[in-house]
Amino acid sequence: MTATIARPETGSGLAGSLLCTGVVDVTHDVRSFVLRPAVPAAYDFEPGQHLTLTVPVAGEPVSRCYTISSSPRRPEELTITVKRVPGGPVSNWLHDHLRAGDTVVADGPLGSFSTTHHPAARYLFLSAGSGITPLMSMLRTVHEDRADVDVVLVHHARTPADIVFRDELRTIEAEHPSVRVVVVCETDAADETWTGPRGRVTLQQLRDAAPDLAEREVFTCGPAPYMAAVRDLLAEAGAAPERCHEESFSLAGPEAPSTVVGAGTGTSYAVKLRRSGRSFRCAEDTPVLMAAAAAGITLPSSCQEGVCGTCKTLVLAGRVEMEHQGGIRPREVAQGQALLCCSTPCEDLVLDA
Repeated sequence: MTATIARPETGSGLAGSLLCTGVVDVTHDVRSFVLRPAVPAAYDFEPGQHLTLTVPVAGEPVSRCYTISSSPRRPEELTITVKRVPGGPVSNWLHDHLRAGDTVVADGPLGSFSTTHHPAARYLFLSAGSGITPLMSMLRTVHEDRADVDVVLVHHARTPADIVFRDELRTIEAEHPSVRVVVVCETDAADETWTGPRGRVTLQQLRDAAPDLAEREVFTCGPAPYMAAVRDLLAEAGAAPERCHEESFSLAGPEAPSTVVGAGTGTSYAVKLRRSGRSFRCAEDTPVLMAAAAAGITLPSSCQEGVCGTCKTLVLAGRVEMEHQGGIRPREVAQGQALLCCSTPCEDLVLDA
């Protein structure tokens, strides 16, 4: 497969095809895919940012977010690290089909979950499962910069066989005097008895790893139940909310909202899709994507949280109010684009969809 991608201006990101140059098995169900522009170029990104990949599943394009796990100090190549999720259409497609020499459609980098936005002298990185990937990008950056930064990383895995980046974590900890890595496993692997800390995340675990956790800048990524547990524990420990940062990708599909109203039952606006010719009404307090779903119209989407950028659409006429989570660049907003999952109408709209 071939693709052409132009060199963008510095920091502009990319929207096009990336060439896979290598596939690395990380664990029994996690693989890293090394990607680079089909035409040699370097792209700026921040440690912790993600790409949105779109792949053909059963002949239909499907999009998902994957964090860049590599360091931005090597911008000529990007690495994403993907866990095969049972029933996950994109993760399974990547594991089964993407090989060196193939291309994949990508948009990004996107997101503000990054140490770049929250510089500090001391960090606490908390992760579970494949949630370690954005934190690994940050940790690799600290290590490659030889930065004088104190980092404690506490990673939770189901078994020793599920520890992502296990050998590299040991190496970084051994080589960087201000980095400490603590791995916690729930249970043993079939071929290994775990001798380290066990169980699910607890406040005592966090305090043992970082007694000064309330004074650190905290980054957390993992499954929703883990994130909720960590949120409660950090609050109990007295960590200031403004110093606690989270990243998660929800893949729930859009549901028909109870707040969608038609003309005559409240303030609503007409939304016209120029290319398909379809129209629907959207309440002033309802995201456009949800109103479209309620009208039986399926538009491209993935995270539903303003993170992934999949539902990015050009607003040809009208005005929206948008509260996103980093899934769109300022340049794109200035060009008139909006994320429909987190945009509510301020007047009648015409969309390029």
